[in-house]
Amino acid sequence: MTAPSPTTCAAPAGTPTGALQGLKVLDLSRILGGPLCGQILGDHGADVLKVEPPQGDDTRAWGPPFQDGVASYYRGLNRNKRTQFLDLSQPEGQARVLALMAQADVVVENFKIGTLEKWGIGWQQMQVRFPRLIWCRVSGFGADGPLGAWPGYDAAIQAMSGIMSVNGEAGGDPLRVGLPVVDMVTGMNAVIGVLLALQERQRSGLGQLVDAALYDSAIALLHPHAPNWFMDGKPPQRTGNAHPNIYPYDVLHTGSIPVFFAVGNDRQFQLLCGHIGCQHLAQDARFASAGQRSVHRDTLKPLLEEYLAAFDGAQLATDLMALGVPAAPVQSVDEALQHPHTLHREMVVQMPGGYRGLGAPVKLSRTPATYRVPPLVRGDAFLPD
Repeated sequence: MTAPSPTTCAAPAGTPTGALQGLKVLDLSRILGGPLCGQILGDHGADVLKVEPPQGDDTRAWGPPFQDGVASYYRGLNRNKRTQFLDLSQPEGQARVLALMAQADVVVENFKIGTLEKWGIGWQQMQVRFPRLIWCRVSGFGADGPLGAWPGYDAAIQAMSGIMSVNGEAGGDPLRVGLPVVDMVTGMNAVIGVLLALQERQRSGLGQLVDAALYDSAIALLHPHAPNWFMDGKPPQRTGNAHPNIYPYDVLHTGSIPVFFAVGNDRQFQLLCGHIGCQHLAQDARFASAGQRSVHRDTLKPLLEEYLAAFDGAQLATDLMALGVPAAPVQSVDEALQHPHTLHREMVVQMPGGYRGLGAPVKLSRTPATYRVPPLVRGDAFLPD
């Protein structure tokens, strides 16, 4: 596929730079969840200063690939920030970060619980000193409880939370989801928490602690497996690509590429069967209703694939979507990033210096996200009001 060029989106001089213009964010975080939170706030106009230790954020070395010695992993999480290096374990670094906290609206951090407190610059100490400050703590398990203050890692929490237990082929081994989904959702939850706290501060004039834990975010992802277990008490099982409650909601083979079918009701199933020439399956008592299709999925899948073998998968998916039957070709990452609709939705952006990254998924009509500062730009102070 020959793709159009990615969108270049920078804020024109003299115009607002997003819904959060004027917000000052001090990003003390590393790795993924916290930096993603800071990047989202920056995309929507916040002035984000990132403080890294003298050796830099660990993800600078998480490669290859590298550009100018810095990994793509880091570059994907740290645009729309200006960065400086401070050793917060030393008095000079502590004094500098205190001066920045005095000006900030929001602090984002993911230090091990107790570390900043040991240095005299933790949440409880700053709450008294800067009562309007919103403090966003991203942690593994929170500060208390049986696992409180444990360090958190995405894959380990996927394992502990049950996510890994329902991911993988039926009868196969548990699998890590192929994305750092817990870290990323925690970063998004952190943004939600910051926005909620900002809204409340308009009434009370006070900041508060936003507590975003990887463990909580992972548990909150367990839909529909948790509701199923709450209702019937049966431990959820791995079902591969198939949905545990609906069928066919699965990847099926065609005459070419695999296609994902998301048939959610009886009408859609009837349309599917009519299009591929197996109307009799829609009348079969085993498959005529959603509940029966789910029960008899192991019988239904090979029957459908017999008919699907006569179709080109990509064209079939297009034709079915036109009929109102949800279906999608299984694409690779590079195919998805070059798809015309990805580019139309401005989900790939580029900036001066060769940076390319994923666009902001939240679109605002009057104050859209903008991409103003590429990664690795130095800065030691907030911008003037």
